[in-house]
Amino acid sequence: MTDLSALFSALPPPSRRRPPTPAAADATSTHQALARAGVQEFGPDEYLIEVFERAPDPTDAMQLRDLYLGRIEQALGARSSRPELAEAWRAARHRRTVTPEQVLASRATVRFVKEMFNFYFRDDLYGSLRRSDHLILSSGAVDEEEWGLPAAVKECVTYALSRDWYGYSDSRGREPAREAIAAYESARLGGAFYDLRNVALTMGGTFAISGLTDFVLTGRRSTAPALCAIPNYPPLIESMSRRSATRLVPTPLVNGVTSLAPLLEQLRPDTPLVLLQTATNPTGALVDEAELEALIKGAGPDTVIVLDECHEWLGPSQRWSPARAAANVVRVSSLSKNWSAPGLKLGWILAGSTFIDAFYEYASSSYGGPPSFFYTAVEVLARMERWRFESKAEAGPSELAEFETGYGLTADTLRAAYAGYLEERDRREQELLRNRDTAVSRLRGLPDTEVTAPRYSINLVADFEDYSDSYLAFRDLLDLHDVSVFPGLLTFCLSGGLVRLTTARRWTELTPALSRIERFRRTPRPVGSLPAER
Repeated sequence: MTDLSALFSALPPPSRRRPPTPAAADATSTHQALARAGVQEFGPDEYLIEVFERAPDPTDAMQLRDLYLGRIEQALGARSSRPELAEAWRAARHRRTVTPEQVLASRATVRFVKEMFNFYFRDDLYGSLRRSDHLILSSGAVDEEEWGLPAAVKECVTYALSRDWYGYSDSRGREPAREAIAAYESARLGGAFYDLRNVALTMGGTFAISGLTDFVLTGRRSTAPALCAIPNYPPLIESMSRRSATRLVPTPLVNGVTSLAPLLEQLRPDTPLVLLQTATNPTGALVDEAELEALIKGAGPDTVIVLDECHEWLGPSQRWSPARAAANVVRVSSLSKNWSAPGLKLGWILAGSTFIDAFYEYASSSYGGPPSFFYTAVEVLARMERWRFESKAEAGPSELAEFETGYGLTADTLRAAYAGYLEERDRREQELLRNRDTAVSRLRGLPDTEVTAPRYSINLVADFEDYSDSYLAFRDLLDLHDVSVFPGLLTFCLSGGLVRLTTARRWTELTPALSRIERFRRTPRPVGSLPAER
């Protein structure tokens, strides 16, 4: 009889590894594809600036949105579904001269991009343009039905519910889960940098950064703006801008690496907060680690540096700089990307113990803490992921000793559970890399198309060089070939025809979508679309 009081007792034995779907014959290694050289900029170009110059009120984000959309509708010609917006664009006249610096420092810019982000999902992609035969390469997340949580982690949720572990808990999370995260994150930095006092569990990455910006910026004394590296995720920057003047800082892609030199130039002794992604969405490029160290060490004593590490996966396993464990740094992770579980809204932050102690009061007053029945799942995930990072092929007596005896674990059940975890994680990584490499290979060499091969993440960037506007590129591809990509504008890529493609889709969806994109890039631009002028 199965003992339901023992963790993993109901877990089936590891299944035989499923053979991966054959990749395309010309698929290349992502790492070989990183040979792309040059510099890619993301600041505002004259095309976007023109919208600010024509708007009756350039501080009104809704006016900016409607005027921008009006130009898209004008370019669509007979395919336009909002003729009133097109007419508003035709009637708009030049009213002022606007500089790139004014755009980057404007509160309206952040809100405009966020409103375009909302419009894209609510009104266009899943609104009036929605069709059942669309192939969606714009989700930014792994297909969780194909590559979901490992069975061992799922079993932890079932086990916690069977034990009625859903009561009140410490707002920072249960201690064993925090200890497991501290050990895992210390291993990633190559030393004993953290203990449970440095960890707080959160309700996902977006929620965590919103809470952190509220916690850090509310009641601050500094008049200097908070700094946000772009490209970035609109909800994160919007949460900052609601609480502080915010300066957008374009961080260019230089030979496949995100340079933080512009952030270093903008940093002031009284800068209250700096937000950046360590692996950038949408490019998948890593920040220059030496520049990151310089940023951390050069920041003032009251400057908080928030590192969004959520896209730092699906790439070479490596240890990061110990500078990330500095007292003025807050690191943010989540289960959304790496573990295909955005709907669970789970993650954690790491920071100095003094910061975490103060955040405890904020958390206990604001939301209490994440759902407590997930704590065992987070603990098991963090422990097994650390073992995997450390290349442990099997869970033995020392790994068993890491768990409380109340779990009822045995050497055999833990060994089998970890074997299954390794099998699922390895298969998942192999298949996702296959998809990403195949997409890079097939899209490279297409006319007027420059592909940025990602070092991390499930996303890749394609620059449609004959387009001045990424949103128009999205509309043309969707209207003419039923494939959705994510406009670069919606990640604060404020120039050109750059679009993001998410490759973590089922093979039966990805391959026809790539074929349609190939056809799109090999056929003449549709009549009425805007000229490139780049």
